Amino acid sequence: MTDERALVIVDAANVVGSVPDGWWRDRRGAAERLRDSLVPYAAEGLPGESGPVELVLVVEGAARGVASVPGVRVEAAPGSGDDLIAELAATAHGVRTCVVVTADRGLRQRVEAYGARCTGPRTVRPLPPAGGV
Repeated sequence: MTDERALVIVDAANVVGSVPDGWWRDRRGAAERLRDSLVPYAAEGLPGESGPVELVLVVEGAARGVASVPGVRVEAAPGSGDDLIAELAATAHGVRTCVVVTADRGLRQRVEAYGARCTGPRTVRPLPPAGGV
């Protein structure tokens, strides 16, 4: 492996959709809130791991147009977000550690074929307090 920082790819649609907080009314706004909540992980790493990571948030559909911020690079998928995520994982294969944040079983199988490790949305998005939206 040549790059010491792990590449962490976040499936925005899947992670945003994992919590029923009204995201469907404003998909772009929900993706922006997710992006902003990811910033601390760039320097600290994911829970249970240490060290800085390169964070890539993959957006698609109505969330296209979300801008990158320091610590989180946003990549807009021209088509399927899953296809772009698989492409990014393939590029990292053999070069550095790659972690994909998604609960999508089909996507998990695709990226694991490239040596990526997968973790679920709760890794970066805790459930909201009981009682709701």
